[in-house]
Amino acid sequence: MRVIIYTGKGGVGKTSVAAATARMTARMGYRTMVMSTDAAHSLADSLDTKLSGNIQTVEENLDAIEIDVLYEMETRWKELEKYVSDLLMSQGLESLSAKELAVLPGMELMSALFYLWDFNLNDRYDVVIMDTAPTAETLRLLSFPDVSRWYIDKMYNLFRRMMYMARHTVGRMVDFPLPTDGFLNSMQSISDRMISVRTLIQDPERTTIRLVVNPERMVISETKRAYTYMCLYGMTVECLILNRLIPEAECSGYFEQKLEEQQRYVKMIHEAFDPMPILNAYQMPTELVGPEKLDELAEMLFDDEDPSQLLYTDNPMKFWAEDGANVLSLAIPFSERGEVELYNKEGDILIVQVGNHRRNITLPLSLARAKMLGAELKDGRLQVRFERGETDD
Repeated sequence: MRVIIYTGKGGVGKTSVAAATARMTARMGYRTMVMSTDAAHSLADSLDTKLSGNIQTVEENLDAIEIDVLYEMETRWKELEKYVSDLLMSQGLESLSAKELAVLPGMELMSALFYLWDFNLNDRYDVVIMDTAPTAETLRLLSFPDVSRWYIDKMYNLFRRMMYMARHTVGRMVDFPLPTDGFLNSMQSISDRMISVRTLIQDPERTTIRLVVNPERMVISETKRAYTYMCLYGMTVECLILNRLIPEAECSGYFEQKLEEQQRYVKMIHEAFDPMPILNAYQMPTELVGPEKLDELAEMLFDDEDPSQLLYTDNPMKFWAEDGANVLSLAIPFSERGEVELYNKEGDILIVQVGNHRRNITLPLSLARAKMLGAELKDGRLQVRFERGETDD
């Protein structure tokens, strides 16, 4: 199953590009799912059809869904929703308010990842295209498997033992319900599924990011930051979609200055991102809504090429041996030395922070046992050196 994630700054045209790509892969015969994870859904408007929290068939080979977290809580997360609702109602909250507050932070992200897990397990689709929220939410989505699994692995067994003891001691005296076995089993299921999802989304041959950018200074700056953080999380960014270019042949008078400005920014984008592929899409004369317009956009971007093909496969994380040491090299482009923090490893975990974003990197066994010798930021890559044992290949 091929997973393509479109992201970028709000308003750059992610939804239109995702919908156009999905329509083209479906026409090529791929079983295609296009999924919106943005709370402010606009996928239905783009496709000019009605969508909901249920998977719906839009046309042959093309299904779509706009994730509805309240619906997910009532179906996929029954045990969790019931316990949190009961807990809140035991403290005097009305039933309706309790159900709304039972939606915990991150549940929409977890739901999106669980759909990927389910689609992959059941071989339901050949291509899954994700129309995501603006960049910050996408970063949360991509880091969620590592973060949630860490909390569950560290806290779950302790929490379960505490609840077992509490049921047999203070359980009958407190004025709130204790977690049921069903709730605790749901937590364990989350951890198990996150392992599978993490493997899927960090496989550069299967899951890639496509950054949508407009030729504007603020958008370019955020796209560069997003690229840095995607690399930090081990994701392969395979191309840029340069959207809403003004056609030079049609430009005269009022838009001449805008065209000159765009040309400067296009040059800036190429200088920053080459040799990564950059696909161009031009500003249309009318609103980009409905099948015909989406197909026109897809033709501009991909011509007759397969939109699901891998366009660029440079892996952000690499390992090699040199000068008697093992080296872990992590791409963090557009970052400066003062922005990068490296924490001593704890067992097999190496903690790297860039700005406000932190990643826990699970090291291979050969590095987990080795002493860290030092690190440097060189040519947009953080290179961490480890002592090389006699048995290392």
